[in-house]
Amino acid sequence: MTVTHIPTEMADFTHWLGGLAARAEASGGWWAVFAERDPDGLRACLDGTELLPWDVVESLLRDAGEAPEPGRGLYEAAALAHDRRPGGADALAARRELMERERRHAETRLRELGRRPGTPDPGEAARLEHDLAWTRDDLARATARIADLGERLGRLGRADLGAAPGAEEPVPAPAPALALAPAAPAPERRRPRGARYAWADDASGGPDPRPVPDAPAPPAAGAEPRGARFRLKPGPVAPPATASATASASAPASAAAFAGAEEEAARAAANAVYAIQRLRAQGRTGEAHALLFEALAGPVGRLPALAGELHGAGLGADWAILLWEAASLPPARLAAVAGVLADAGRADDCEQLLRQGLARPVEELAGAVAALVAEHHDHEAHALLTAFLRVRTPEEAARLAAVDPALLMPRLGAAARALSPADDRALRHALRVGGVLGA
Repeated sequence: MTVTHIPTEMADFTHWLGGLAARAEASGGWWAVFAERDPDGLRACLDGTELLPWDVVESLLRDAGEAPEPGRGLYEAAALAHDRRPGGADALAARRELMERERRHAETRLRELGRRPGTPDPGEAARLEHDLAWTRDDLARATARIADLGERLGRLGRADLGAAPGAEEPVPAPAPALALAPAAPAPERRRPRGARYAWADDASGGPDPRPVPDAPAPPAAGAEPRGARFRLKPGPVAPPATASATASASAPASAAAFAGAEEEAARAAANAVYAIQRLRAQGRTGEAHALLFEALAGPVGRLPALAGELHGAGLGADWAILLWEAASLPPARLAAVAGVLADAGRADDCEQLLRQGLARPVEELAGAVAALVAEHHDHEAHALLTAFLRVRTPEEAARLAAVDPALLMPRLGAAARALSPADDRALRHALRVGGVLGA
């Protein structure tokens, strides 16, 4: 049996945090919000395998009516022990980059909400105030985490400077590289860097995952696909032929290529889920999340296979997290993911993804609709606009239509009519007031 070692400093902080959590839970407030939003992440922090952000700890302290000491000192010691793991500095830097992006998104959203015209409708005014409050909270937390991550990087740098010269980290035994992308023949594999891979080790210098003694055997899928049948290969130039003859000749090749792509996607998904389970067996949940998020940088056609594999392994919550992350992809990529899910028969996942992407600025949503229409996913474009009309104001719908009236006005009108006559009237009025109708 493999036992995950938790540093003493992390254990001390986790013990103190458990008492605070019990007191905060009794008082309600933020505890209920965090527990509902991310129960698995909160449990990992209470188990000592992840570190709870300090702004969350502060919220719990306020709910419990307690001063930050001695918790702050315990937190700083635990953070230093947590960050000194191999690859910790790169993880902190990437996490800070992610928070910078979140901060910019919150600022953009806050400006958009601030430009909304006043309304005499009490319900609409309350909804606007609700949106403003949550967006301000998102901005405050992102700003606080950027500062905290910067301080942790500074403490880590000072601690490394004070370390004994010549000390070396033990080099773990390498484990098989299990990635979402197919293996390349080159001896070195570089992982994507940046905000979405905030807790990934740097493959150029960081350690590979350590082997787990009691981990289950990997899926019986063999080595990762290599060789001619997994890539396009130039062949002899065929003589000119008629269109029908060319189509007949290419049909078997297309079918074989499709079957090969499906097999490759299934293999990559099985290997990825196995690797995620291995990392979690070691208590390295952050790195497991990073490996999961690599799927968003890979071929979108593999996502349905990954969804099936995750659900089959009892990791449906991970798929939900991946959909949440996908909602913040650039418009064209978001549309591509939605289209692939729809084509694979995962209509519920597709609609959930589109609903979660509704908070972005109207210019980005217009781009997502255009990309869906360009790929002949009109049903998904209609679903996106219908969800938009349900949660955003008619004035925002008018601003969306103004981005590309020829593309968006007829589709917004169809979505509004499908909802109700009242929604149709509200949209038409907003379009006239905004000067879009008749453009």
